[in-house]
Amino acid sequence: MAIKVLLVEDHTMIRMGTALVIERTEGIDLVAQAEDGRQGVEMAKEYDPDVILMDIGLPVMDGIEATRRIKELGLKAKILIFTSRDNDDDVFAALAAGAEGYIMKGATAEQLTTAIVAVNEGTAWLDPAIARLVLSNVQKQTKTAPQGEPKTGKNSFGLTERELEVLSLIVDGLSNPEIAQKLFITRATAKAHVHSILQKLYVDDRTQAAVTAMREGLV
Repeated sequence: MAIKVLLVEDHTMIRMGTALVIERTEGIDLVAQAEDGRQGVEMAKEYDPDVILMDIGLPVMDGIEATRRIKELGLKAKILIFTSRDNDDDVFAALAAGAEGYIMKGATAEQLTTAIVAVNEGTAWLDPAIARLVLSNVQKQTKTAPQGEPKTGKNSFGLTERELEVLSLIVDGLSNPEIAQKLFITRATAKAHVHSILQKLYVDDRTQAAVTAMREGLV
């Protein structure tokens, strides 16, 4: 069954170009387009998409608020932020609002469709530039931490060595089957490790786990 996508973008030319990429991709259907955040929320309720491609700088209601409201509705849609904004505040605000992924508008058509498929399957997707930004932020915080301050790390969350290995692969964007293959374990075992990690980090999904891991210096 094809992945149903809702595109929320206010710039006409970008929306048209992105829509064309999606429509030409086998296995992905563009079910609706919205021009502002409020319209995006309404269309999410109406069309029940699998993935929402969401800009941040939207009129009427920005993409971060729209993401938050869609998540509060309890819809099944996974939200992939699609924007040119790459500053710390926007990245962390979007992920905190519940977005499952973050990709820059400079991404190639292949990268965009790969990201759509990945978030639909429940895999955290962070654009490489965004992942570097998050990691850089973590490193800055580590360097500026007062001397002698205990580092938040492995034992504070009770993660096992194997779970830390799995968490590192989650940060790298690997799916459960890929983690299983990489660590020579069964898919069921990989899934169990991921479930345990989410519980121990007090997060709801893989994206939040990846962000927490980088923020807390776990990987």
